[in-house]
Amino acid sequence: MILVTRLNGDGFALNPDLIERADATPDTVVTLVDGTKYVIAESVPDLVELVRDYRASVIAAAGALDDARRAAPPLPGPHAVAREHTSVGEHPGAVVALHSRREH
Repeated sequence: MILVTRLNGDGFALNPDLIERADATPDTVVTLVDGTKYVIAESVPDLVELVRDYRASVIAAAGALDDARRAAPPLPGPHAVAREHTSVGEHPGAVVALHSRREH
């Protein structure tokens, strides 16, 4: 969400993924994909910068999460259980052929 300001000074959060367009008429009118319109105090270039900064922060946060996952020890998962039940010489996660019940 980005924080923008109504002309009366009240701030509100706006989901930038729902913005269809922004027009300077001379006030900035933001039109959402569902047709809802908001008149805001920010200029169109300022709104574009807010959206760009928001999206950059989402990408940065996702990268930080990815880095944290790589640094953390692996969690036990289905492969850990599969290793316990794998016969000697079998590869965990090996492809097993399935047959139709009609063949038996």
